[in-house]
Amino acid sequence: MNSSFTAPPASAPCLLGEGNPEIIQHEVAPVEVALLNGLSRAFGICLNEKQNTPEALFLSDIARLFHQRRIDAETPLEKHDRPWANVYLIQYGIVRLFRESSLGKVAIHHFFTEGDLIWPVFGRARTVRNTLCLTSVLPTTVWVADFSVFRSAIQSHGEGLWHKFALVLTEELAELTSMQEFRKHTMPAKERFELLLDEYPELVRRVPDNQLAAWLGVVPATFSRLKTANAKRSKRL
Repeated sequence: MNSSFTAPPASAPCLLGEGNPEIIQHEVAPVEVALLNGLSRAFGICLNEKQNTPEALFLSDIARLFHQRRIDAETPLEKHDRPWANVYLIQYGIVRLFRESSLGKVAIHHFFTEGDLIWPVFGRARTVRNTLCLTSVLPTTVWVADFSVFRSAIQSHGEGLWHKFALVLTEELAELTSMQEFRKHTMPAKERFELLLDEYPELVRRVPDNQLAAWLGVVPATFSRLKTANAKRSKRL
């Protein structure tokens, strides 16, 4: 073989390294796009190319209230005995909503993931009598806005708009948490674990077992046993 022969790069990565004009360069979307998409989902608004519609202007006004924040795993966002002050839209990561007793016993109510909007649904949470806590499970990127300003901005866009928006999200959260409590009291642990695998496979892959055990209402040893038994069944299949 002629050692002086040098073939031109043949793969896209090699060509890209040379800045080859045949490679199509795509512009990276601004980070604000993730915020607008998340807000459009929360408000049930379909974004399109028209930028001057009332809906698009509304979302643009609301988006200006938010700033991006990156946090490490196990970072408290809201704590009990303090008024819950902010609204959060998750761009990446998972956070958990829970209560903690004075003895350190934890009751996890819900996990929020990418695209979820989290705000102090219950009036008590916005006072010093707040009993809810919000903490990141993983390194997380969130968009944060002051709750009072957020609510006032929505109210300024039309009478009844806030109540309509708040009712939808309140009903959704209430349904999820009440169903979880119902299952704890009426289903054996094995059935609850199987429903967890079926309904929340992403959480099973990303959330620590001890937190999932607390959410299911079982001790970590029971959760580990259920997980091992499921893995053995999967291998046999």
